[in-house]
Amino acid sequence: MLERTLLQILKESRYTTVLSGFEMLQESGYPVLRDGDESYDIEQKYGYLAEEMLSSSFFSTRTEQFFEFYRNEILSLLDRSPGRCFTLMAEMERKGLFHSIITRRIFGLPDRAGCRNVINMHGSVYDNYCPHCGEVYPMEYVRDSDRVPLCKKCGTVVRPKICLYGEMVDNQIITKAAEEVNKADVLVVLGTNLKTYLCSHLINYFEGNKLILVNPLPHFSDQFADIAIHESVESTLDKILKELGDNDNNE
Repeated sequence: MLERTLLQILKESRYTTVLSGFEMLQESGYPVLRDGDESYDIEQKYGYLAEEMLSSSFFSTRTEQFFEFYRNEILSLLDRSPGRCFTLMAEMERKGLFHSIITRRIFGLPDRAGCRNVINMHGSVYDNYCPHCGEVYPMEYVRDSDRVPLCKKCGTVVRPKICLYGEMVDNQIITKAAEEVNKADVLVVLGTNLKTYLCSHLINYFEGNKLILVNPLPHFSDQFADIAIHESVESTLDKILKELGDNDNNE
């Protein structure tokens, strides 16, 4: 069976790095703010597209509108728990099958699900800071503030520590992510195709033995994976863990 093959590859791997993609967010019930009905509703409600309002220029020039959108459409999603695909991923890390997780998503879902070695390339909504004095603030401070959250020490606008549209990802974070991919002998891509931004830049650093792809939607780039599986991330990880349990019971 395929899950037995996957389990064997992961058990034999010295170091396995995971790229966690957008489909895992959707499996957890998070809306697609840039596409479909959600995008249309946001534009009708605010008069701007989601990516316009989540940009560095919008933050600088329309700060109050930025935080209105940010609180109503981004932070309001945090009452949703990480989906089972994330909790299964955390369990696989605890069992030594995964060693590091890399994601571009800003909701902190791998961390909240229990993953320990996570690189949030675009930051996390749970981290906020004052760009003037460096004071650190929790997500709740931004969420519960009236209009624009200001630093208690110096009065500067508190900034979410996320990469906004129009900004470059921190070079130190890119370097760390590249190092994680480079030292892996197995690379597992979950919930995205190999031509997305997350994958296309980092896969160039992969020098390992096996590239495993799990994504519900087929894509022409699947041919570059050693194993490509077209089903939900939750389903695949669940099968691997059940196979692991069966193996442990038979030993």
